[in-house]
Amino acid sequence: METNKDYPDNTPEYSVTELSMALKRVVEGKFGYVRLRGEISGFKRAASGHVYLTLKDDKSVLDGIIWKGVASRLSFRPEDGLEVICTGKLTTYPGRSKYQIVIERMEVAGAGALMALLEERRKKLAAEGLFEASRKKPIPYLPQVIGVVTSPTGAVIRDILHRLSDRFPRHVIVWPVLVQGEGAAEQIAGAIRGFNSLDGSNGIMRPDVLIVARGGGSLEDLWSFNEEVVIRAVADSDIPLISAVGHETDTTLIDYASDLRAPTPTAAAEQAVPVRDDLVYMIRDFDSRLNRAVRRMVKDKDQNLEGLSRGLPKPLDILALSRQRFDDVAERLPGALMRLAEKRQMQLDGVGRLLRPDLLHQDIRRAQEETGQLCGRMDRAACQNLRQMQNKFDAIGRLFDSLNYKRVLERGFAVIRDDRGRAVTLAAGVSSGRALDIEFKDGHVGAVAVGTAPGKKPRPRKGDSRQGTLL
Repeated sequence: METNKDYPDNTPEYSVTELSMALKRVVEGKFGYVRLRGEISGFKRAASGHVYLTLKDDKSVLDGIIWKGVASRLSFRPEDGLEVICTGKLTTYPGRSKYQIVIERMEVAGAGALMALLEERRKKLAAEGLFEASRKKPIPYLPQVIGVVTSPTGAVIRDILHRLSDRFPRHVIVWPVLVQGEGAAEQIAGAIRGFNSLDGSNGIMRPDVLIVARGGGSLEDLWSFNEEVVIRAVADSDIPLISAVGHETDTTLIDYASDLRAPTPTAAAEQAVPVRDDLVYMIRDFDSRLNRAVRRMVKDKDQNLEGLSRGLPKPLDILALSRQRFDDVAERLPGALMRLAEKRQMQLDGVGRLLRPDLLHQDIRRAQEETGQLCGRMDRAACQNLRQMQNKFDAIGRLFDSLNYKRVLERGFAVIRDDRGRAVTLAAGVSSGRALDIEFKDGHVGAVAVGTAPGKKPRPRKGDSRQGTLL
């Protein structure tokens, strides 16, 4: 076998694994930790929690990986198209013959890139109408229950509770969440939806207003409050919501979607409830003003009444004329009564003179005569009516007697009836053998039909053939 002179026989022989591991040691020893700038592409989170991505510029690409523990500590959520600066260890992956960077720290490549991403997302959500003023709900003046979504260990919740206690103590329900890092956005959105799902059936009262709060920080620290999942949860909330994220100069997308933006968490507590002492002072002031107004009104009415009374005559003057008339009438009343009594007596005497016995007897006799005449006329009229009625009755009797069928029987006719007592008027209605009843002038005779009606053939009959037929 001929040997190739360009490759001496003493060249060491490697296995694939040996060569891959040798290259891995060279790459890791030569470069170690590097700081790399590039644009994220192909971002993917595995079920294990590890993150796989590709960093690229205008000419080259480099695979990258972020282990689960590092990914959970990131202050923002990586996305495709975001330019970042990564610090990590350059290594190889022998299983696929490629090199990659294991990222241990990632930051946005300048605030400009992150702001550009934020502005793009703001425009997208605004186009969906999530920031419309018509969607915003009024904050209740004095809520009974306040729900707070924030970290339970930070100074924010202490500031809110302290401020509420100073202004107007209310019942507060805290839903603890992460406010930074991996999973913070999902927890914040879940807390908002969780508060909205309460109905009081499990003993937890549904809040009248929500406060979503976090202290100050960099744009990356506040990035969880720019995530779509949080913005959509805020927009869908039926409970009025106050956003209090960062300091007064910090602006996040949750501020656009919330019903009210507070510059700080302490200011959110101030906007959630009024000052109790101010309300007490206001009520007392209203009470004092009301009492003064009532007294002033009564005084004004009294003055008006007094002024009007000056134009009225004195009561004694009003009654003086009536009293004088009463006295005058009282003096004339006894004389008037006496004259009335005398007049009535004279009328009674005149009527008494008309009531003589002879006149009464004349009236009685005249009434008796008139009554006798009236009775005579009534008797004659009654007798005449009776005679007329008797004549009519006799005429009806004669008519009935002339129409009575028994008079026909007296002239030699008879009435034939069937077994049901109905009169038989036609021979066609009688069948042979049917029982009949014949009524004569002096009584009834039973018979049986043995012939047939005209047009019918007689049926043979047992017995004497010489017997005739009735019909």
